[in-house]
Amino acid sequence: MVLLRGFLVLVVFFLLGEALRVLAGLPVSGGVLGMVMATFTLMLRGQVSDELAEASRGLISVLVLLITPGVVGVFFIVDQFYGHWTTVIVALIAGTLLSVLTTLWLMKKVSESSAGENSHE
Repeated sequence: MVLLRGFLVLVVFFLLGEALRVLAGLPVSGGVLGMVMATFTLMLRGQVSDELAEASRGLISVLVLLITPGVVGVFFIVDQFYGHWTTVIVALIAGTLLSVLTTLWLMKKVSESSAGENSHE
């Protein structure tokens, strides 16, 4: 039941993001908007519920299966990239660098936070 409640939370945020996308006419996926709203909600709460943590663990274990359809889809529209390869390569490099830098920054913040908590014990 815990896992089911966690998935329900994720679905609710997905639906909220989809509603925001449709109402505001944003060119962004409803799933992305929902996860941004979920992130801000978790930041305000300052903790992750057991239900959401359990559902997230289940999804992380099959993350490759969630990404694969998008990668396969690109294979079928590769001819639409003709003349735009410079843009695609710049976007891939910039996205990779931003991901790495964000991960490093986040690891630094978490390790500083953990070190601060351990020094008080």
